[in-house]
Amino acid sequence: MLTKRFGAVLLAGILSCGISLMTRIVLLINSASSFDWSFSSLLKVFLIGLLYDVAAASFALIPLVIYIWVMPSKWYNSKTSRFLLLTYFFIVIATLIFNAVSEWFFWEEFSVRYNFIAVDYLVYTTEVLGNIRQSYPINSILAGLFVLTAVLLYFLSPVIKKSTLPSMPFRQRSIIALSILILPVLVYFCVSHKWKYQSDNQYVNELSGNGMYDFGFAFWHNELDYNTFYKTLPVKTANAILGALLSGKKIPGRDNLINTKRLIASEATERKMNVVLISVESLSAEFLGSFGNSQKITPQLDSLASQGLLFTNLYASGTRTVRGLEALSLCIPPTPGQSIVKRQNNQGLFTLGNIFRSKGYDSRFIYGGYGYFDNMNEFFSQNGYNVTDRSSLTDKEIHYSNIWGVADEDLFSLSIREMDKDYSAGKPFFAHIMTVSNHRPYTYPEGRIDIPSHTSREGAVKYTDYAIGKFIREAKGKPWFSNTLFVIVADHCASSAGKVELPVNKYHIPMIMYSPGHIAAGKFDRLTAQIDIGPTILGWLNVNYTSKFFGQDVFKLPLGKERAFISTYQSLGYIKDGKLVILDPNKKTATYRPDFNTGNAVPIAEDQRLLQEGIANYQMASYLYQKGLYQFEK
Repeated sequence: MLTKRFGAVLLAGILSCGISLMTRIVLLINSASSFDWSFSSLLKVFLIGLLYDVAAASFALIPLVIYIWVMPSKWYNSKTSRFLLLTYFFIVIATLIFNAVSEWFFWEEFSVRYNFIAVDYLVYTTEVLGNIRQSYPINSILAGLFVLTAVLLYFLSPVIKKSTLPSMPFRQRSIIALSILILPVLVYFCVSHKWKYQSDNQYVNELSGNGMYDFGFAFWHNELDYNTFYKTLPVKTANAILGALLSGKKIPGRDNLINTKRLIASEATERKMNVVLISVESLSAEFLGSFGNSQKITPQLDSLASQGLLFTNLYASGTRTVRGLEALSLCIPPTPGQSIVKRQNNQGLFTLGNIFRSKGYDSRFIYGGYGYFDNMNEFFSQNGYNVTDRSSLTDKEIHYSNIWGVADEDLFSLSIREMDKDYSAGKPFFAHIMTVSNHRPYTYPEGRIDIPSHTSREGAVKYTDYAIGKFIREAKGKPWFSNTLFVIVADHCASSAGKVELPVNKYHIPMIMYSPGHIAAGKFDRLTAQIDIGPTILGWLNVNYTSKFFGQDVFKLPLGKERAFISTYQSLGYIKDGKLVILDPNKKTATYRPDFNTGNAVPIAEDQRLLQEGIANYQMASYLYQKGLYQFEK
């Protein structure tokens, strides 16, 4: 068959499926400790995986099939045609090997096949490619890839050349070509992305997929409409359930729906204090000594935790920075698909920045990188914040930078400068500072800590810890320090990988509220959602305001109403009463008993009350945003 006219197509298909199979085996070995090593799991991984491998190959082969079909035999048998075929195979082999290497690195970072994140990365090629260059020996990898491609092509070239020799009538070519081209059509209409989700073990599901196929699916499905894909309730029912969960005096809105709008009133006098909210890149709770880590990589944060109020049971909304920024600014459950930070028509929303601005504060968002990344500048500037990013620093003010931004110590120097301006102008300030140093390639200025730059995540954590300690020491010398509340919290965890779909331990993040003379040292152990942070800050300040937030002041939340929200871009989790409800596309739901230490989860009987609460929160969050009802009303 390989020496026949369409032998090149068969060879390309074997190459594609073969390299995909080898990639699957390597990733399986890498995940050996977390994989469910049962016969049925292995059968699912390799049989379903083969199906997706063939599906991906069917699309990749379309140009080759058309070329062999339409080219006359005289041209197809020429030296020029052979050269074109060899060039095609060189590109195909190089692409397949490059994709396999890329999948390895993506798996190392996220423990999943290509998904929404990979598609997202295409938009920000400067940062992503820069991160790759600074993190890996990219020149050596590309050289190795070139050599391996050339060697494979050398051994395959005799077969490729032989396939150009036989002649075949156009009618016969048409029958074969059309028969092959039917396959991608059948794949498009008949193959479902959900077929790989056949196991309770997340690694089994992901290894059953194909990276290229999953990338294509994520590219075409990067927006997920809640009502189309998820289980719903009648809007009035969902609204009533949500209204019963929210504290505060309800204020009816459009169509007599509560729309989360309610009056938050405090009997105490408002504290007109400055607020500095530091969202730290990828700071999992497990890094801190306060949570049992023995590596001594967070001495500054552990010291602040012992002097301030440490939140020990706080969970991040998602797995990326934009989800953390969404939770901290909008205080809304994560809606499926893109974060609201990156969507269109996301201006004038009900944000923490707008609340502070309405109270006479100067609201700021300060970022160490260029704010066009992930649409940060656009989102925050349109939603009540003055934005300051890396472009506000001169070259002399930057001690060190990598592709993601300036070193955290330079970010904090910039932040102090901006806060000094507000103090000099006689204005209270709310500053949301977003750090960047705790991110691959884990580089930072030498001589700050005892771990060399570019060696490990632990080094980046310790450097960020150093920079935060330095910032607090410098802030203590400022006249505004004694009247300032500092809130230090992670945007998300360092990893979201686990045996199950939503491993709760991979969403566990720390938070410290620090204000000497105002906050007594202690621990807050009640379950807290990342979306509760904004309302809790406002509540601690005794601010009276009309709220649309889904988040609540956890200091005043009645016992038994604690809950948290965790998510990927498509799986939505609701934690309450020691249970985890998960909402998935195709209107799937499930209830689990999670282990908050290991992240493992055991399926249990569906809890209708919790299921309806979870649906109500997520459905109404999507509903209010889509209907333009989550706007800030001046």
